[in-house]
Amino acid sequence: MRRLVCAVIAAVVSAMLVAVPVQAQEKTGVKPGFELRPGTARIVLLRPSIKVGAQSTAGMFEPNADWTAQARENIDAALAQAQNSLGNTVTDYVEPVNADPAILSEYQALFDAVAQSVIEYQFFPGNRLPTKKRDGQFEWGLGGDVAKLPGLAGADYALFVTTEDHFGSTGRKVLQIFAALARVPVTAGVHKGFAGLVDLRTGELVWLNADMQMGGDVRESDGAQKRVRQLLEGFPGKPAAAPVTVASAH
Repeated sequence: MRRLVCAVIAAVVSAMLVAVPVQAQEKTGVKPGFELRPGTARIVLLRPSIKVGAQSTAGMFEPNADWTAQARENIDAALAQAQNSLGNTVTDYVEPVNADPAILSEYQALFDAVAQSVIEYQFFPGNRLPTKKRDGQFEWGLGGDVAKLPGLAGADYALFVTTEDHFGSTGRKVLQIFAALARVPVTAGVHKGFAGLVDLRTGELVWLNADMQMGGDVRESDGAQKRVRQLLEGFPGKPAAAPVTVASAH
């Protein structure tokens, strides 16, 4: 017990010396002039990037394979339900035989990096870059070569989805309590998600929904459905009255 208390105190002191990142104020961005009418496009949903694990006392991410596998099953099921409600044809990505999976992973990592940049340098007005300060400005992209990914022939857009969850450990939650007493802001848990639509003709990111404080426990079916609803909120071309998920039968 004494060791735990000492570790917590040490972590609190360390936390006091580290600046806490500022959270984004906006969550959705759309390229000016972009409009997607229902029934006009073929969209390929790339394999979602899903990471689930624990957050150590010091705030380090510790992957959990079982949680990640359960989250993938739940999110895949929720996305499958949502695809018919998005207003356009949305199909799952099918990787061609002999395709190099590393290339797709690189583009997924690039999308994640771009999404993080949008959050930090555009969605939060205080950090907005000078080139992004014009009203309505939203100019981000993955580059024109994204259309060359095997398996995207004939598609108009690629839909990228990322979720990442760090569930706070007991030690991290204890640290949060001690930190609160010291008036040091320390979070317990990370729950972020990005969904972005990329125009395959230009490589431009035409729509992004990104939130560093997503809801829903992706390890549970209901939680994964909530996460997908949040990720696809305001999806271009989706009929306003259409639900994201299909009601379960009684």
